[in-house]
Amino acid sequence: MRHPSLRQRGILAVTVAVAAIFVFTSCDKEKMAPEVNLNVTPVQSIANMDALESDYGVLKSRIAAPLMERYDGDSSSWELFPKGFSLYNYTEDGQLETKITADHARHVTTKGKEVWIAYGNVVVRNFIKEQTMESDTMYWDRANGKIYTRCYVKMYSPAGFLQGFGMESDQNASNAEILKPYDSYGYVDSDTSEVYVDPANFIGPVLKPVHSIPSGK
Repeated sequence: MRHPSLRQRGILAVTVAVAAIFVFTSCDKEKMAPEVNLNVTPVQSIANMDALESDYGVLKSRIAAPLMERYDGDSSSWELFPKGFSLYNYTEDGQLETKITADHARHVTTKGKEVWIAYGNVVVRNFIKEQTMESDTMYWDRANGKIYTRCYVKMYSPAGFLQGFGMESDQNASNAEILKPYDSYGYVDSDTSEVYVDPANFIGPVLKPVHSIPSGK
């Protein structure tokens, strides 16, 4: 039987040492691999999202966004729109009535309950009434067909200007009501006609602006 020479023994020892180091290093890296946290890692991402909702062929609403990310938690799931979104609501005959835009949005679903939150430069436009609302945050109660906020809000229309804190309306913004208005005014088309602008219900006729009448604080 032939015994290995000293040189062969040295080569064998080096080979075993390198193999041991490789195995140890590989196992060490595997142990240090980060765990995936589903609460911060999206399970689904959709670019250029465009979702439609219709009823018997009539378009009811549409959501468009550059990016949608979906997350799953232990008791809830949520979608984030980190690059902004646009929400379109239509009348019963399919006419575009309202558009809501925001810098960011979040949709949270928990045990059958869902909440939509738009925040950052929120703008609500009602094209039929030619009204525009601006706020920092807006909530959409989809189940009850309502939008609302508790933040500062501004409203513009051909009938005048209104501002205050807190707002409630149907989701098409056709009967918006500012809860705590202040420093508002309306437009009239004649000096002799008396016009009252209800600060709690900012809906009025389309009139030519001639001068303004303070509505009171």
